Amino acid sequence: MSGLRVAVVGGSIGGCAAALAAHRAGHEDITVYERTSGDLASRGLGVAVHRSRYAELERRGYLDAAMPWTPMVERRWYVRDGGEPLGRLIGAGHFPFRTYNWGPLWRELRSRLPASVVFRSGTAVGSAAESAAGVRIGTASGVADYDLVVGADGRRSVIREAVCPGVRPAHAGYLAWRGAYPESRLPDPGRWERSATVYAVFDGGHAVIYRIPDGGGGHLVNWVLYTAPPPGAGTGVSGPAAPLHPYLAGLVEDRLPPFWSTLVGLTTPGELIVQPMYDFTAAPGVTGRIALLGDAAAVARPHTGAGAVKALQDATLLEDALTAHRSLPAALAAYDTARSAVGGGMVDLGRRLGHALVEATPPWGSLDRAGLDAWWEEADAAGLFGGRRLDG
Repeated sequence: MSGLRVAVVGGSIGGCAAALAAHRAGHEDITVYERTSGDLASRGLGVAVHRSRYAELERRGYLDAAMPWTPMVERRWYVRDGGEPLGRLIGAGHFPFRTYNWGPLWRELRSRLPASVVFRSGTAVGSAAESAAGVRIGTASGVADYDLVVGADGRRSVIREAVCPGVRPAHAGYLAWRGAYPESRLPDPGRWERSATVYAVFDGGHAVIYRIPDGGGGHLVNWVLYTAPPPGAGTGVSGPAAPLHPYLAGLVEDRLPPFWSTLVGLTTPGELIVQPMYDFTAAPGVTGRIALLGDAAAVARPHTGAGAVKALQDATLLEDALTAHRSLPAALAAYDTARSAVGGGMVDLGRRLGHALVEATPPWGSLDRAGLDAWWEEADAAGLFGGRRLDG
């Protein structure tokens, strides 16, 4: 099964990894279609990777030490309590993660693609139709035929419609607010150790706060806050969050300890993004000539700490299947079996953690360290936080 003509729809982290997987499986004629015409490397939000998952992906050649990263050592849980600037510490523990900046991470993956891979930015794919002879995809400039199409075009995937017609991500009922800005803006940064990830928790939500590399040798403060949407906003709002900035400012002042409230408040309206929470899994995630990968195949809520990991793991599974099987339908069926186990587990974990951390939060103020540890063990009963182990 050599010499397939391959199209990858979606050129972000998952799409670049999919193209790399196809190339390593022996296919040279590869085209990546990315609907965005701007520089994807300008995206500057945080990505967290468990060190064990990093080790697996490093062995497979999808991540390496040259990609800028910041080590995390400890996770600390704070709750607002009186006038303590950081809040009251209710728990702490080992947190073996590496944090990345999405933009530089994408740039490193993009640079690994051989020159033979055609990367067509600013080219949206509007349709995909499969026949016995191949898959025809349509863009504004015409149609093109391929032997294999990989849909890595995210939760709004066009390619998914050709695999699972009518499947739509379901709203979780709450939002994530995101922001990142230069560490130099933060007053008294020494109060918060660079290797500590903070969970600032409150009734009905929490904020996750950590540093990421800025791509130039410095660091950015990166945070994500999960809670219900503002009254009347609806759960599907997404994109730049400038109009909702006043609501967020009042929320953090009321719910977070002073230091973390100030930290979030230093984010300018133009640096804010609001993201609705969705989840779903596509079953099946393949046909005889089309495969879904990353968020096109399964969307797990970001609480899992494994969003980018899941897409990169999907790519390794695709590479393995294309290498091991002589027929394309057999390869894609094997890929889907392996991918479904990973994706389904992470979707389930995201729902459990969303319930525990947002939808039905415990009485944080009454938890001691033992109580917090017991609560977390129940929430992550399968031990999948950070991603499922694949090698062995």
